[in-house]
Amino acid sequence: MPSASYFKKARYFVANVISNTYISKGDALQYLHKHSATSAMHDSEERYPPPLCHEGTREVVISRIEAWYGFEVQPTKKVMWVHAPAGYGKTAVAGTISKKLESRMDLDFNPVGATFFFWRSSPERNSPARFIITLAYQLAISIPELAPHIEAAVKQNPMVLNKALEVQLMKLIVDPFRSLGELEDVPHRLVIVDGVDECINSDQESRVEKQYAEDQEGVQIRVLDLIFSLQSHNLPLCFLILSRPEPWIRQHIESGLFQAVTETLDLYQVGDHVKDVEKFVRDGLAQIAESLEGRPQWPGEDIVQRFVWRTGGHMLYASTVIRHMADPYDDPRQRLEDILNSESNSASDLAHSTPFSSLHELYHQILRSCPRTNRSTMVQVLEEILAARGHLSLKMGLHPAFNVLDRLSGRPLNRGINALRPLHAVIRLSEKK
Repeated sequence: MPSASYFKKARYFVANVISNTYISKGDALQYLHKHSATSAMHDSEERYPPPLCHEGTREVVISRIEAWYGFEVQPTKKVMWVHAPAGYGKTAVAGTISKKLESRMDLDFNPVGATFFFWRSSPERNSPARFIITLAYQLAISIPELAPHIEAAVKQNPMVLNKALEVQLMKLIVDPFRSLGELEDVPHRLVIVDGVDECINSDQESRVEKQYAEDQEGVQIRVLDLIFSLQSHNLPLCFLILSRPEPWIRQHIESGLFQAVTETLDLYQVGDHVKDVEKFVRDGLAQIAESLEGRPQWPGEDIVQRFVWRTGGHMLYASTVIRHMADPYDDPRQRLEDILNSESNSASDLAHSTPFSSLHELYHQILRSCPRTNRSTMVQVLEEILAARGHLSLKMGLHPAFNVLDRLSGRPLNRGINALRPLHAVIRLSEKK
């Protein structure tokens, strides 16, 4: 019997192949997991062991965040922005918060709804492409009653995972929550988004390219807008954002409607970060001292204070040096002494020595993100600041001081301070100092 044809006697036509993806209800969550950035989650293998605050440090900051979250009572402002320059332990704070909340035994729900840790060196984590998908998957796991509705959304239209992020937000998160009906009895969960400034690519193709500096601001603002949109739908979610205080991030969060729903926490000003670094240094040196033969009276208060002074309050510096000293094939005392006496070494030697390699790479990445057209002026201004720091009056103020440098160098006014704009993550410009 001849087979039937839909196109019998048809002529002069083109048939386009249409591909349909069918997903059973049981496979929907697995399909979502497959397309998630699993390495961006707080407990991922890629991040293990995750950075955590040293015991006894950042206690004021942690308490402030826990008090804002409120556990049983949803905060009035549903967004908290924690910011600090590079090296102040923002990611460790995020990791500690997620660990502390998940370990709460007095709650009958998991307070951590979802996490996403951006990181510029990871193709899966330096783009917002999987941001919403990853949050949706984790929310389906942490809020069991939400899972069937997210699964239904994926099953109904698997191609939603290829839609615009704003569409994904509605279909995979907002609409499933609305399907639950009344949300007053649903405990609010915390969504942690760390390293927004590490989100640098609008797609997965470009990765870390030389040209990303010009469009990374727009990508990061888009992530912030997605978070603002989520909080605006009155869902049982609140959001902890951690980032460097890049000027475009600060301006976006501290303006208009975003500011009205956001509580801001400056790690540089909350608590005593120098005291925290000192505790870390003392504990680290004490642990190393225990491994030395004969248990010598080392390091002594003078060495501790010199070490703490050299850190400048940067936990990243302190932890890098402690790791360097922990090499079992060398004398840790000599290694520390070399670092503390390294002022006479050249910048090149310091940059390529082992204890400074991670710091050098960190600052190299920040400098690389600066637009090429701006770099020569930026370097010139930095040189001028170093040369003139002993001659400009502290009472002059930030902008007048830069105006003096601009006039002396023959630049248009404000060119100097604008040249340093991309370096706000590592240079603290203050009217007071």
